[in-house]
Amino acid sequence: MVVLGAGPAGLVLANILLDGGIDCVVLERAGRGDVRARARAGFLNAHTVRVLRRHGLAEGLDRHGRPHSTCEFRSEEGRFRLDYSGLGLGERHTVYPQQDLVADLLARFEERGGQIRFATEAVAVRHADTPRPEVEVREADGRCGLWRARYVAGCDGRHGAARRSLPPGTVRHHRDHGVTWLGLLAQAPPSLDAVGYAVHAHGFAGHMARTSDITRYYLQCERGMPAHAWSPERIWDELDLRMRAREYGPLHRGPLVQRTVVALESDVLEPLRHGTLFLAGDAAGLISPSAAKGANLAVLEADLLARALIDDLTAGDPGGLNAYSARGLTHIWRAQEFSHWMTALLHGPAGTDGESRFNNSLRRSRLTSLRTSRSHQDWFAEHYVGI
Repeated sequence: MVVLGAGPAGLVLANILLDGGIDCVVLERAGRGDVRARARAGFLNAHTVRVLRRHGLAEGLDRHGRPHSTCEFRSEEGRFRLDYSGLGLGERHTVYPQQDLVADLLARFEERGGQIRFATEAVAVRHADTPRPEVEVREADGRCGLWRARYVAGCDGRHGAARRSLPPGTVRHHRDHGVTWLGLLAQAPPSLDAVGYAVHAHGFAGHMARTSDITRYYLQCERGMPAHAWSPERIWDELDLRMRAREYGPLHRGPLVQRTVVALESDVLEPLRHGTLFLAGDAAGLISPSAAKGANLAVLEADLLARALIDDLTAGDPGGLNAYSARGLTHIWRAQEFSHWMTALLHGPAGTDGESRFNNSLRRSRLTSLRTSRSHQDWFAEHYVGI
């Protein structure tokens, strides 16, 4: 078994396969240090935690992860908080930075004899329509190589070899939400004990705790703006304004240790299986970060695929592999729908024309309903934590 990519999808898949007696190798184009330093998601839902615990992959999470269950919404109409652990299905998130989870998964895989090749770029997947697919690679020293396996799992993201190797007829559903965020990591303690969502005439602002001294912030910005276009002072002033710090308390400021520009896009590929090539994680579908679903989908898909592969390779039962695409897409589209709803909730049109005023009024009505309707709150909680 060849697994492309050492992110959450690839490493969860590889660990479960190894535990099930399946020989596999992970090919990762980045170096070890770069893989461990990728700071991305940090909110793991209840299903993800259950999967990791079931497979013995939650030691670090259980030791250092922090339970979280509160959202705070701020707008021109005031603020309100939702403790979603008491709503819907009664579930909550666990805050655990993705780079820490990846480090745990790497250590576990290698401690148990798993093989991972860093700085090895998969160039193409060939002969996926046969029982013996091949992965063409470029080694760290520039030499070309070839890996053969019974199956290939494409967990190498939206720009990886798996997507580049898909046959004609693959359907890609794509949506550009027309929204861009400036993503920030601040070396500063969290400023509130909740995920903060602020809707403002200047654009969206978000606050998400990562650790006791690192906080993730988001600022909506113009499409095409470079990550370093604004000074730190301007960024903090804009966060203060949009988070309404004057009314609700100051933000803890600190050095901005990372900046990225994120265009909110969504896409889904159908099907997720192409002969002996399977897609998981961002290779299967990209989801906007407005609802923190990406890493959770990756773990869910990896678990589904791993169990199906083990059934096929150890028991000769192909049922799970035959059903993998349909099962995975059911969860992907459910997550996409809620992410789309959240994107519309948090971002109002900037114009003053009649249509913009109408859509902004709809957005305010959605926030009012979320603040006042218990049934709406239950729906939000189930979909916010669920997948």
